[in-house]
Amino acid sequence: MPYGLFADALVLAHLAFVGFVMLGGIALAWRPNLAWFHLPAVMWAILVEWNGWICPLTPWEQRLRAAGGEPGYGGNFIDHYVVPLLYPADLTPRIQLLLVAVVIAVNVLIYAWIIGRRIQSDPSAAPPVRRARTLRPTRTHD
Repeated sequence: MPYGLFADALVLAHLAFVGFVMLGGIALAWRPNLAWFHLPAVMWAILVEWNGWICPLTPWEQRLRAAGGEPGYGGNFIDHYVVPLLYPADLTPRIQLLLVAVVIAVNVLIYAWIIGRRIQSDPSAAPPVRRARTLRPTRTHD
């Protein structure tokens, strides 16, 4: 079985997930229903980074590589260019918290942009604004 190929595909899927977490909110401008997938993905990424957990895809990929007889991250394109993006050598808890802050900031900005855009195109989507009642003078009949 081509375990190494499956491991490479898993790394690409992992990278795609990270990209979706970071920038997937932009797609909400065209497909608002993606929020049902994007928000849970963002929350999962924040939980993993905040708590210092290892994403389940990482050990799965490593098991696939071991099953394929690979000693680790070899010298192919994916291992050389993609893997360091997902598994930096100097990743510390402090850097993980910085990544959490970046994920939150990027997504807050994207969602604010989406909401602002929606309100601008459809003013009825904006929250109602309460206006003060103006008192009209009443006329008395003589």
